[in-house]
Amino acid sequence: MNDALIDVSYLAGPRFGETPALFEKIAQDIGEQGYSINPNALPPELAQSLYQQLQQMPQAEFDSAGIGRQVDHMLNSFVRTDEICWIDGSSETGARWLEWTSALRRFLNARLLLGLFSFESHYAHYAPGDFYKRHFDAFKGESNRVLSLVIYLNPGWLPDDSGELVIYRDELDMEGTKVTPSFGTLVAFLSEEFPHEVLPAARDRYSIAGWYRLNTSHGQKVDPPR
Repeated sequence: MNDALIDVSYLAGPRFGETPALFEKIAQDIGEQGYSINPNALPPELAQSLYQQLQQMPQAEFDSAGIGRQVDHMLNSFVRTDEICWIDGSSETGARWLEWTSALRRFLNARLLLGLFSFESHYAHYAPGDFYKRHFDAFKGESNRVLSLVIYLNPGWLPDDSGELVIYRDELDMEGTKVTPSFGTLVAFLSEEFPHEVLPAARDRYSIAGWYRLNTSHGQKVDPPR
């Protein structure tokens, strides 16, 4: 697609920094290999605001994470042991985060014609030793999650802290690509294509996990839910 046909004026201003260049790299990576790994990439002001909000949140706002959605949702400590808190945009920081992810959605739709319709995300807390075993974020033909997005909010993360995200090329890949969960690192990948896991960490590990979804509403069913 001709770059001149894509309006990125909504990204103007200092609050989003070099976002257009980052969005272009994500789009190029997704188009070429299906995933994009970007260390220290989230605009610093936004990353710091999200981190400060996270530090101020009472622990009671986090719930044990489960697997599945709605009626199929269940807790399974064999698969995952982290805690989550959904981001609804009711705070200024949450609203700014959703504004940024909406700008990315529009950019990717223009570049790659993905048809991304909505976005959902939550903070995730992995206490020392917590994990999320190898899994897909979506199964082909069974979900409307298209693109997964992960942001890490861990200042001063060291190699000995472990807790890496491991992205596998396919179900036969046993080695994978490890991503250190250092502050501001952004990872995006096609939800149906890449199995992945979170390795246990030696210290508290914080991130945001999100998913861009299609609109699969039909008849009396509204999906994504409003």
